[in-house]
Amino acid sequence: MKKIHSLNQKWQHVFILVLVMCLFLSCNNSKSNAVVVNNDTIPVYNFDQLQPLLYTDSSKTYIINFWAMWCAPCVKELPYIQQYQQKNPETEVILVSLDFTKDIETKLKPFLKQKNITSKVVLLDDPASNTWIDKIDPNWSGALPFTIVFNNKKRAFFERSFESVEDLETEINKTLTN
Repeated sequence: MKKIHSLNQKWQHVFILVLVMCLFLSCNNSKSNAVVVNNDTIPVYNFDQLQPLLYTDSSKTYIINFWAMWCAPCVKELPYIQQYQQKNPETEVILVSLDFTKDIETKLKPFLKQKNITSKVVLLDDPASNTWIDKIDPNWSGALPFTIVFNNKKRAFFERSFESVEDLETEINKTLTN
């Protein structure tokens, strides 16, 4: 009987210790600047569904990057876009994948996880690319990567890959301050 009582006391102490640790950790008021999106669900849009995301009435900065897993310059610049978003969590980043819808589960999601890409990803599945490319920017050849940086007053298009996070920052700053 004494053994059972002693065992119960030990479990009570463990329980209280765990409870105190949980309370201590939940009272931590520090804020993280990291923007983390759960890419477990990747929405598939046609161009009509995507188009409203390409404009804003807000002064908030948006970066829309058109890319694909098979595009080496796209893959190279993804970490720079990710770094920029982590340093500037007030900026909204949307990575528009032009990969195949059939590859979302088997290739795209594993790729994003492996590359630690947590920016929001949507997949554009619209075969009328000759129509929607011109609607985005008549000067766009359709080559990837292609990035739009904008807010309600300024807009710039980049048909090239960014070579570093500093390169991206420079272009964003030039766009928004000119």
